[in-house]
Amino acid sequence: MRNSYKSPLEGRYASKEMLYLFSEEKKFKTWRRLWVTLAETECELGLNITKEQVDELKQYMDDVNYEVAEAWENKVRHDVMAHVHAYGEQAVKAMPIIHLGATSCYVGDNTDLIIMYEGLELIRKKLINVMHKLSKFATEYKNLPTLGFTHLQPAQLTTVGKRATLWLQDLWLDLIEVDTLLERKRLRGAKGTTGTQATFLTLFEGDYEKVKQLDQKIAQKLGYDEVYPVTGQTYTRKFDSQVLNVLSQIAQSSYKFSNDIRILQHLKEVEEPFEKNQIGSSAMAYKRNPMRTERISSLARYVICDALNPAITASTQWFERTLDDSANKRIAVSEAFLAIDAILEIYLNVASGLVVYPKVIEKHIMDELPFMATEVILMEGVKRGGDRQELHEKVRVLSMEAGAQVKQHGESNDLIDRIIKDGTFNMTEDELYDILKPENFIGCAALQVDDFISQVIDPIIEANQCILGIDGDVRV
Repeated sequence: MRNSYKSPLEGRYASKEMLYLFSEEKKFKTWRRLWVTLAETECELGLNITKEQVDELKQYMDDVNYEVAEAWENKVRHDVMAHVHAYGEQAVKAMPIIHLGATSCYVGDNTDLIIMYEGLELIRKKLINVMHKLSKFATEYKNLPTLGFTHLQPAQLTTVGKRATLWLQDLWLDLIEVDTLLERKRLRGAKGTTGTQATFLTLFEGDYEKVKQLDQKIAQKLGYDEVYPVTGQTYTRKFDSQVLNVLSQIAQSSYKFSNDIRILQHLKEVEEPFEKNQIGSSAMAYKRNPMRTERISSLARYVICDALNPAITASTQWFERTLDDSANKRIAVSEAFLAIDAILEIYLNVASGLVVYPKVIEKHIMDELPFMATEVILMEGVKRGGDRQELHEKVRVLSMEAGAQVKQHGESNDLIDRIIKDGTFNMTEDELYDILKPENFIGCAALQVDDFISQVIDPIIEANQCILGIDGDVRV
């Protein structure tokens, strides 16, 4: 529909897989799966529920009659009860036992947890694929010297590959946090209206062991080993905050990467992919704007801010539950997942097609390296019998002259030519230019890349071969 609002995350950014996870179909089919699991387990534990009723529920589990549910919700103003009635119109024999003993959060909260965990699995898959792309880039360019920057001012050299390990390490730390959440997966389970399981205790005639079995068996049938030990009406909203904090961390890492690439593209050293027919500007036809990394920055800013929503929700829940979490949660959690999904799709695309310009990088190095090399030249001059203080003063004066040549006249850095002509340092032109080789100034950068990739990243990649091979999609 073009005459009503449509979220840009749906129309422009997020993948089909993530959009489906947060779709109504996924939600309501999961509700029905939960109702089937509840009835089946209650039947197994001895309640007056027949196999015929359970089988009828299973028959219509994936056949959601949405129009009927919508009509009921308009009437009763309660989404869960609307779907109970809609389900009951199909599974007539099972109608009396649908939702038996449960509260709305049995389907609502358990479904939300299932969807978030599946969302985290999808994010994990894309995160590891981005890491794989970056690890290959880092290895390819581990020996290519480039200017390092501190305070955005030229500093000691590093390598293009070593810089990529900084981006990669951030994602590795994010992966640890995602894995931590997934390793502790648990559902709300069947806890009742205020979390006391009072209704279930009544249904099982005071048999607490069966109440506990119900809780555990439901989780296990849904593929989970654990439930929250205690809840109010809802699972603790602290979990939503934890999840969005992790999504925010991925956004922060992606934001840092995108800003670095945008600056490097400004310097014409490294560029994001640019398609043959892509237009950079409607007015300036020559432009190659970094639209992909700009989009990462933009979406990342949204996620970082969005993480505040569940933090406030978690801290303002009254006693066992208050409903002011609901509307906020529907928007904040789903949109954060969709935005991070979009970010990782773009990150994958960019990391797969980064273009490096070694000659431009070398030119920028040689504009600055003479100044950086003066300490080495000074020490070498002293070794050859020079007076340290006299040589230091020479370096200072000649550097000031060369700096003025660059800044005031826009000329190339001629400091080395000035040192050669001065003659005080007792070094030949070949000897001076031999010192000036960029590879002499990268320290352990290449070795650090090798160590980091082989010891930290490769084991992760090797253990996740089955999920590799996806490429990011930039939709528009």
